[in-house]
Amino acid sequence: MTKNRIIVVGSYATGLTMRVDRLPGPGETLLGKGYRVDFGGKGSNQAVACARLGARVSFVAKIGGDNFGDMALALYRQEKIDTDSVIQAPGEATGVGFIIVDSNGNNCITIDPGANDLLTPTEVSQYLSTLTPDTVVLTQLEIAVEAAGAAMALGRKKRSLTILNPAPVRILPQSVLEAVDVLTPNENEAKVLTGRSPEAAIAPESLARELIRSGVRQVVITLGEKGALLVTADASLYVPAINVPVADTTGAGDSFNAGLAVALSCGANLEDAVRFAVVTGGLAVTREGVVPSLPTHNEVLRFYRQQRPPPPHWLAQEATDK
Repeated sequence: MTKNRIIVVGSYATGLTMRVDRLPGPGETLLGKGYRVDFGGKGSNQAVACARLGARVSFVAKIGGDNFGDMALALYRQEKIDTDSVIQAPGEATGVGFIIVDSNGNNCITIDPGANDLLTPTEVSQYLSTLTPDTVVLTQLEIAVEAAGAAMALGRKKRSLTILNPAPVRILPQSVLEAVDVLTPNENEAKVLTGRSPEAAIAPESLARELIRSGVRQVVITLGEKGALLVTADASLYVPAINVPVADTTGAGDSFNAGLAVALSCGANLEDAVRFAVVTGGLAVTREGVVPSLPTHNEVLRFYRQQRPPPPHWLAQEATDK
């Protein structure tokens, strides 16, 4: 589908989940059930999602020299992701999250970033040294802000297209924002980025315009079941969500960002890329889990063929699903 490269700079974490009838109190031991081990980390999820959509993907990340790190590498080999820039650090632990979920769906989560916190701006710059103007660089904030900022800065210097998914959200230096071509917050993240409380009452377009004044070139605010809002310096466009049955929304954001990156890497304009991202994000909610829910190229193509207008020319060719 595309010959242009996408470099994802980000995190990997193993998710360990167990279900209990109720959440335990201090010092209490409960019997659980349904234990499972899942692949996670926003960077990893987005890299896998891009690969499934047909992109040529490299992943820049740091994982531990443990079994969880080995599992991550096996996943990337299976998904045909270039792992030359995945650093496996001997003696370090891979990032991990412990999730306990009760019978009502309430949960407790603890996260140890592990090796993710050790990815340095120097390492990011080293692995991005071959950037070209037709490369898309996509990053998030589950790694150090300095490492994510290095990805955006070098992408801008090399005239690559830079995308920042600012999650988990934190206040960012203006120098980072000024290197971002496309910023993809949800509404709450956009509020925090502009120094507001997530509960603040303010229109999404106003938030986007404030972020553009801070140096970001273009903003795409994801609106969940309402779709997405694209805002540029001189225009705005609302793209409605697709109508699909919802099983689990966990993977929607990562699938959306991957769809956006893939479409832009194919030469789509930003409006068409957002429309494509709304489809890829929407299809991800139809299955449970994150990695299992990420759609393939052909699944997206089949969806488009049932709609009007027909699929864009860069999507129209069948691929061999992984």
